Formats: sequence, structure tokens, C-alpha cells
Amino acid sequence: MKQPNPLLDKLQEILPAIAANAVQAEQERKVPDENIRMLKSINLHRALQPKAYGGMEASLPEVTDCIAALAGACGGTAWAFSLLITHSHQMAMFSRQAQDEFWTENPDAVASSSIAPFGKVTETEGGVLFNGDMKWSSGCDHAEWAILGFLRDNPETGEKDYCFGVIPSTDYDIIDDWYSAGMKASGTKTLRIKTDTFIPEHRIEKAKAMMTGQSKGFGLYPDSKIYYTPYRPYFACGFAAMALGISERMLTVYKELTKNRTRAYTLASSGKEIPPLMRLAESTHQVHAARAFLEKTWNEHKEFGEQKRYPTDDELAFWRTNQAYAVKMCCEAVNRLFEVSGGSTWIHDNEIQRLWRDVNMTAAHAYTDYDVCKQILGRSLMGMEPDPTMV
Repeated sequence: MKQPNPLLDKLQEILPAIAANAVQAEQERKVPDENIRMLKSINLHRALQPKAYGGMEASLPEVTDCIAALAGACGGTAWAFSLLITHSHQMAMFSRQAQDEFWTENPDAVASSSIAPFGKVTETEGGVLFNGDMKWSSGCDHAEWAILGFLRDNPETGEKDYCFGVIPSTDYDIIDDWYSAGMKASGTKTLRIKTDTFIPEHRIEKAKAMMTGQSKGFGLYPDSKIYYTPYRPYFACGFAAMALGISERMLTVYKELTKNRTRAYTLASSGKEIPPLMRLAESTHQVHAARAFLEKTWNEHKEFGEQKRYPTDDELAFWRTNQAYAVKMCCEAVNRLFEVSGGSTWIHDNEIQRLWRDVNMTAAHAYTDYDVCKQILGRSLMGMEPDPTMV
């Protein structure tokens, strides 16, 4: 039996208003300010923030249920806001000093990110100087900080470490360049970092340290049930939750469309014909299977955190790839129904078309690439070492 989720109950009250803004959100190519105000009014942005700064430290299943429900109302809003939420979980693994800078003056602060390591850094006393344009920063219009990815020379190993650095919004400009077929409302724009932006050591963490319990912030919250965990599974869960919520909404909209549908030219009723019913049945099974699979995975995340049990590499491989397989199922379910939804659904602001575009965008993310995930899991199943080119 599922546990009560007061946060989801509060979210349900504002979802109709967020859904009503979906067309506007696509036109603006970002999450509308009104949506952000409504979501912050129920403190959804604080779901994974440490209690020390006024956060909720909600469990992952509670958060993913909210993200799925939000995605059914507006996929782009869910995409951006999900990342603003999960970045707070990541921030809890940075140093105390970094967290104090981030939240003490503004406990409502959130971060967007651009973590592909395309930026360039130069070593300097006390940290690094950062330069470059950083793309794919979803929700950046509504963030006070940004988490950036970069490669840094490691003098001990002679190799490069994949690192994250945190900078305030005063250190970058937002380039309004988000023109996309899917997730239009996510506002996934480019951050133009100001020349030689300084990132101090206390706002830098190695990605590997965040995956192995060795970051500066690990252990800061011994009573917490959500921070004794690698950062990446929490970060990644949002994508699968979005695909799930969109596909669940697609089932509802398709049923509404099909119920009173007639054939063009003949006006014959087609809602009770066998092919549409078969497609609906198969997609329904697929979406329900995806939810069951994801809930099992999310509950494992929760239980491991509560038990202060760190996952093994093999367990991480399953967690990493389960998400992508569920996204694959959700996309197949939506695509099966969209194929036969008729010409009217190709009109630009039709909800079915938006659901189709948005769910397929979730599968286009680097983390949900199932071809990559099959290789990761296959190597794990055969006892092979992980391929460092696939994360």
C-alpha cells in the first residue's frame, strides 16, 4: 500500500492551472513565472533540500510521484522544475561553506545546471578560473545559481577528474537560444559564463566523490534518510518520472478522443472498433508496467538511504538502466497511440501532439539513451569492468 503523500495532495490542487498554461509555456519557451510561483507556494522546490535550511528531505518516491503528476499537466514545466528540485540533493553533498553561501541568505534558492564538461578551466590560487558557453541549462531563468561540469587535471594520477563547480547567477548571462521541437517550455538555454569566473575550492566537487560517499558534504546530515546515497540516481529519476506522467496523461487523452471519434468522409463511429481498443490495451499494460518497475526502483533508493546502505556497482548499474528502460516503454506506449490519433492531432497546439513530442524528448537525453544503458548493464551482468566512456 502506498504511503500518504501530502506534497502530492497540494500539487493536485494547482495542476489544473498549470495545465491551462501549457500552450503559453510553449510560446514563451520557458516555464511561466506563474507556474514557478504556484509550485514554490507549496514548497515543492524544497522537497530534497536539507532540513537545516528549511527543506523537507522528502523521500524519492514522494518526489517522483509529484514530478510524474506535474508532467501530465505540462512536460516542460516538469522537466525544468524537476532539475531545480534534484540539484538541491546534489548541493547537499558540497561543503558546508558552499551550502551556507547557497541557502543562508535565500533559503528558497535553486540551481540550474550545465554539466557536460565543455567549459575550460585554468588553475589559480584557491580554485579555478572558468570560461565558456554552457548549453542545456533547463530552468535557468528561474535559478539563482548554476552547477557547471568541467574536466580538471589531477596531478596525482596524471588524468583528468570530472568535476562540478557552483556559481551564482551574477557570474553568467542567459542566451535565449532554446528553439526545440520537444520540451519547449523547459527553457533549456545557454549560460554564457563571464570571462575568468572564479570558482573557489569549497564550491568544487569531483563527480566520482559524489558517487562513492567521499564528497566534502557526505556525512553532514547523519540523521537524514536521503543523503546517504550517490547523487546521480536521484538526479536521473526525474527523466523517467516525466516520461511516466506524460504517458499516463496520454492514456486519458486518447480515451477521450477515441470515445466519440468518427471517421472522416463517412462519419461512421470508430471509437469501438477493434484496432483502437487493442492499441489502448497494449499501451495501458506498458504504462502500468513502467510505473510498477519504476516504483520498485525508487523504493529501493529510499530503503537503501534509510538503512544507510550504499549500493554496489552492480546495483547502481540496474538503477542507472532501469530508468532508461522505463522511458523506452513509455515512449512506445505513447507512439502507438499517436500513430492512429488522426490528422487533427498534428495541429501545433494539440495536447496529444505535445505529449508525443515531449515524451520522445525524454528519451533523447544522454542519460536515457537505452543503447548506452544496454551496454552498461550487459557488462555488469557479465562481470566486466564498467566502461568509463559510459556513465
